Amino acid sequence: MAMPLNCYEHNCLIRCLSGTDSDMLRPDIRFTKRRLLLTVVGLLLYLVDIWIDVGLSLEYLLDRHYIRSALTFSFVLAGLLVTQIFSHAWYEDDLDDALMNPRGKSTILGMSKWKLMIVHLCGAGIFTRYYHLLKCGFRVVWFSTGSLNEDAKKEAHHLLFCQATDLSMLKLFEAFLESAPQLLLQIYIVLGNGEASVVQYFSMVISFLNIAWALLDYRRCLRRSLPRTREMPSGIPTVVYFLYKLCTITSHILSYSLLLVLTPYCVIALVAILWLLGTMWSHLLRTNFCSTRSHEMVYRTVVGFILTFTFFNVKGQDTRISMTVYYFLYSLINVTSPLLLALLKPDVQTETFFLVISVFIFSGTVLGLVCLVLYYLHLHPREKRSQSDEVDGTVTHAEIQGRMSNFLQP
Repeated sequence: MAMPLNCYEHNCLIRCLSGTDSDMLRPDIRFTKRRLLLTVVGLLLYLVDIWIDVGLSLEYLLDRHYIRSALTFSFVLAGLLVTQIFSHAWYEDDLDDALMNPRGKSTILGMSKWKLMIVHLCGAGIFTRYYHLLKCGFRVVWFSTGSLNEDAKKEAHHLLFCQATDLSMLKLFEAFLESAPQLLLQIYIVLGNGEASVVQYFSMVISFLNIAWALLDYRRCLRRSLPRTREMPSGIPTVVYFLYKLCTITSHILSYSLLLVLTPYCVIALVAILWLLGTMWSHLLRTNFCSTRSHEMVYRTVVGFILTFTFFNVKGQDTRISMTVYYFLYSLINVTSPLLLALLKPDVQTETFFLVISVFIFSGTVLGLVCLVLYYLHLHPREKRSQSDEVDGTVTHAEIQGRMSNFLQP
């Protein structure tokens, strides 16, 4: 017999399904053994990413490369800090929410507010969420649910995807605040030295995998957590979407790396301008993701930084124009960076690294944009009625409630 959901889990489910009848749940929502295994893989990838980057920072420190060491470690801290802030804020929101905590209890998952704060100050917020998700997932997947009716089964599986979506968005923040700049920094260092240590290569590979994993996992978890949103089909649609994101992000990071070779100040100024534009756009859209103004300001700042690497729909609306402007600027940067380096530093034109990276930038840009157009024209999982995504309009809050309705739409 399956172990029953505890009070917090049940109320969490109510919030996820608020405004949605249980019969609206899609029959394909199942938190399978494969999904549970993928969750474990995501945790291991997260741990390895942090462990290698901390080790690389120590290696730089021992070699007396103090600036490299500080930058490498600062990216790790930035990712940890932001994820702990939002994880703690979401737990506190759940405590103060009448749907999540109807009895007004002062604890959540057996933790008081003080214990909750200490857990996050120690950087263990994501690990707490992983532990809770894996524990509940193991209970639902491996224990028999034969005695439960169909609605109860759907509720249990949907709850797991709601928890997984919270976790996947935190991992998305970590990927773009830690892994993406880390990958850019290590590429720049390797290009400057002409050689790299084994740890540097491992750091770049793991950072790349972490970004790719975070993007795909977030996309699938978010769509599965929204009852009225069709699942992202497996096979060709998933591959095309994955190539679109991977090619556009990778080519953009490589274009930044060539500008770093030209002059680091150029990239710092460019990223600062793009971050400012992205943050201002979030302000103009008046995002309402967080329950407090201070957290909302942090959220908009983080979104601005994410937008320097890839496009996300910030506030569930028709984004044809903004998406077109974004990828026009993206293409302009990608085309300009190799040309600028070739013109201002003619000696690099014969360098192997310049030729290889330039080919990757141009081919990645073209392939990424082709996959983008192909996906949204022919492969996007739309319903017959209008539904929200990057390019096809809005969805009302009467249809979807809770945090999920305000998550970044990939």
